[in-house]
Amino acid sequence: MGSRLTAEFQHFMIQPRDMRLVLITNMIYAFVLPIVDIFVGAYIMRSSDNPAMVALYQLCVYTGIPFTFLINGFLLHRINISWLYSFGMLLSGISMIVMMSLNVITMLGVAVAGFIMGGSFGFFWANRDFLTLDTTNDQNRNYYYGVETFFYTLTFIIVPAAVGWFLVRSTMLGWFDGNIAASYRVVTGIVILLTILASWVIHQEKFRNPKHKKFLFWRYDRIWNKMLVLAGLKGMVQGYLVTAPAILIMRLVGDEGSLGTIQSVSGLIAAIMLYILGRTSKPKHRIYILSLGITIFLIGSLANGIMFSAMGVIIFVLGRVLFMPLHDIAYFPIQMRIIDLLSVKENRSEFAYIFNHEFGLYAGRFFGLGLFILLAYGVSEEVALRYSLIIVALLQVASIPLAKNIITHTNKMIDDLKKIMPDLKATKLAV
Repeated sequence: MGSRLTAEFQHFMIQPRDMRLVLITNMIYAFVLPIVDIFVGAYIMRSSDNPAMVALYQLCVYTGIPFTFLINGFLLHRINISWLYSFGMLLSGISMIVMMSLNVITMLGVAVAGFIMGGSFGFFWANRDFLTLDTTNDQNRNYYYGVETFFYTLTFIIVPAAVGWFLVRSTMLGWFDGNIAASYRVVTGIVILLTILASWVIHQEKFRNPKHKKFLFWRYDRIWNKMLVLAGLKGMVQGYLVTAPAILIMRLVGDEGSLGTIQSVSGLIAAIMLYILGRTSKPKHRIYILSLGITIFLIGSLANGIMFSAMGVIIFVLGRVLFMPLHDIAYFPIQMRIIDLLSVKENRSEFAYIFNHEFGLYAGRFFGLGLFILLAYGVSEEVALRYSLIIVALLQVASIPLAKNIITHTNKMIDDLKKIMPDLKATKLAV
């Protein structure tokens, strides 16, 4: 066992240094993401007992992301990408401070905190995506995302269980005079410390900014339009996966302790499976990984809709824990391979595609959350929680043939480009 771990560490160490530093930064920030994704929604739900507040918060988060992507694109002309990346991570802690400082949870307060959190995600993801694209190639991206999702999944085991235990015990034992809000503030302080540490790591290397300054374009290649549709489908399910689980568990299962425990049940198996997939799979296996993830999500959504009980929620959350990283480990390398191609073919900044891609995600997120709110207020909360997930899961099935078509046409376009551009050996398309 020890020799195997040593071999895996050595394999990690032979990767490019800049890639390793980006990975380590994301590994540290991975301890923050479960708190942001799960417990902020649970805090709003506990304080307001209103699912619409949670949905409003997520909608404002998702609105802040593309807005910040735009600002980030202009700031990249003047500020080093490492500083913008750090700022995004630190801003997530500031958003939590704003949320915890509210004496009364109001629509306006939730909207402001959500928009600030969206800004933090915007700076984080915009610069993270470019750094990942710039420090990896098509052959090591499966490994990169395998390690990253492996670590993210582990933190979704450790962090929800630890934070859930802390919140429940602080209430039971009367810590902080039994004030649950004070317990959440302690968690917020830990988040800030972790973001500072992650910021320090990313500054251990000087990363380049995008070469081309222009990043706003209105026309793109046809294959990129297909990628935007795929992004819309991904965004649609994202809107639910950071909102519905917290509401379902608080309604049908119990408190934050249950929330953390359920998240942890399937996480260990998922983490091991993801690392193995990232270590051994090739680019040709991405469509199979994507298909497996979507199938698992569909089964979990059907179980929740049919049973609509604590057991149904448990099955759904188990499926969610497996689906998200499986989907990501296949999806992001597909997206980045297209950017590798089109940035050369159209002679544009890679950030132009990263920025435009975010609007595909936003359209999907807006549709997904809009559907939830429409069903919750137009019909009933039960219908929204029970059936909208099934609708979203069924729509995800369309991702499979679409992704297969994108992969096929991307490979063909690269082969055609190599015939007419012999200097491609100096680019990542040669890999």
